[in-house]
Amino acid sequence: MTAGAWQSVAITGASSGLGRALAEACAGPGVTLHLSGRDAGRLEAAAAACRERGATACATVLDVTDAEATAAWVRRAGRLDLVIANAGISGGTGGTTEPADQVQRIFATNVGGVLNTALPAIAAMAAQPAGADGVRGRIAVIASIAAFVAAPGAPAYCASKSAVQRWAEALDATERLRGVRLHAVCPGYVRTPMTARNPFPMPFLMDAEEAARRTLHGIAKGRLRVVYPWPLYRAARCVGALPPSWRNALFARLPAKPALD
Repeated sequence: MTAGAWQSVAITGASSGLGRALAEACAGPGVTLHLSGRDAGRLEAAAAACRERGATACATVLDVTDAEATAAWVRRAGRLDLVIANAGISGGTGGTTEPADQVQRIFATNVGGVLNTALPAIAAMAAQPAGADGVRGRIAVIASIAAFVAAPGAPAYCASKSAVQRWAEALDATERLRGVRLHAVCPGYVRTPMTARNPFPMPFLMDAEEAARRTLHGIAKGRLRVVYPWPLYRAARCVGALPPSWRNALFARLPAKPALD
């Protein structure tokens, strides 16, 4: 995927990890990037890196759980060719019951934050002129391969990613009639500060830059479900198809994902 495929791009959670890698991969001369995140310093560093690549980068400190502020951010951007709802958080049980406040935070960010980003973007895109390919705009929802496995060590995370993956895939069937495409992006393990805390093996762990490349390539190809790497995806589908009691027994042998700090 080359920079400049989309002239105006908005990305949430762009201050680090996959979000920053996506921003840098999209950056190039003539590209305007609208980047948001919660950490002002890291966000500005990401924006500066994009400017070095020739892009115009606008950085906005934003909490996507704030629906009004997120909708206003989308509206201020004007025409958008691609919106990537990337902001998300991760947490597990640590081997005990998942803390109630953690469950609320994960769903508020991973589901509520995605909806707060995607819904105003869909409304705005449906009203803007179509491009040469007949598409008015694209919205990519960052889910996870975890969407296909109900892992007892991270119940809220898996459920939240499954919710947005299924929502995006179902909604695309009708929104494409209005010229708006949705893409459910389901990465495997990506080397980021979020996964650095995991105490268990992470097969096929890849750098954020490679994950960004695969994500943008899949979107550019028009794929509704962008999933990678394929060996891990196949394994997840197989494990997800096991009877729940068998699956829980299998995961009981693995270290539990730590809870949020």
